[in-house]
Amino acid sequence: MHPLKEAVEVKGSTEFTRSELVGILSFRLRRFSVSEAKELIKEWLEKGLLEERDGKLYVNLEALDDVERPENLLGEMVVHIARSLGWTELEVMEGIKALRERYGDLDERILAYLFGLEKGVDMSRFKDRLEV
Repeated sequence: MHPLKEAVEVKGSTEFTRSELVGILSFRLRRFSVSEAKELIKEWLEKGLLEERDGKLYVNLEALDDVERPENLLGEMVVHIARSLGWTELEVMEGIKALRERYGDLDERILAYLFGLEKGVDMSRFKDRLEV
């Protein structure tokens, strides 16, 4: 789940002060350092995921939904595995990284495929799309 969506769930609103959003991202969710959160807020403002009006930040949920749609094979596999297992995408990525220690420097898409199989997820829809 995108960190902005998590922040909205924590607060229950799409409206934030800048310091409030930094605090939620850094301390409540423990996803980023304070400086990383500040940089991401700038980036999200540029991308249109956040809008600033009257000194407040507003999450653009429609733009956020567009960003969350996976456009690549790895992204699709991570989302599929996460939804199948009831995990977050971050947890799946951590699991994929752990597989790298076991299998070495394989392509992340192949590691994601193997991770899904190892966890009992039906990965058949990705089989023909992998470039080996």
